[in-house]
Amino acid sequence: MRKAILIPVIVFFISCGEDKMKRPSPPATVNVKTNSGNEIGIDYSQPGVKNREIGKEIAPYGQVWRTGANEATVFEITRDAKIEGHELPAGRYSLYSVPGKDQWIFIFNKMWDQWGTEYDQKEDALRVSVTPGKSPRFVERMTFSIDQSGKVVLQWGNVESGFHVQ
Repeated sequence: MRKAILIPVIVFFISCGEDKMKRPSPPATVNVKTNSGNEIGIDYSQPGVKNREIGKEIAPYGQVWRTGANEATVFEITRDAKIEGHELPAGRYSLYSVPGKDQWIFIFNKMWDQWGTEYDQKEDALRVSVTPGKSPRFVERMTFSIDQSGKVVLQWGNVESGFHVQ
């Protein structure tokens, strides 16, 4: 009986001390204060392409994807903003997307503190559609960048997609 209780407790404590940098998709963070004074932050995990085809074997076209790996990607703004012209209140959101060859939909979901695969459409705060482009260089690990104008860019493989925060 003691073994039945002790083993799950040991596993729990080992997992609490997990070094996230050793994960196949390590964590990354980007934070920028924009020219308008809004602070934008993205906390995410970086999946690798690993010889897979984006849109087919990973991040399938037309399906909701967690826009990263592991825990949900967290998008945060410190002031109310417009994303691609649509209102989004200040706060934290999980960032999901629906990748596509000709269109990406970025989804800002109110349930930000969760595992990445626990998406609930009823909790969507905003969805915006953007046209993706070709990345100027191949990027093995999915990477976000934010510039001071509020432009958020996701680069991964040969794909580049993003949105503007105003």
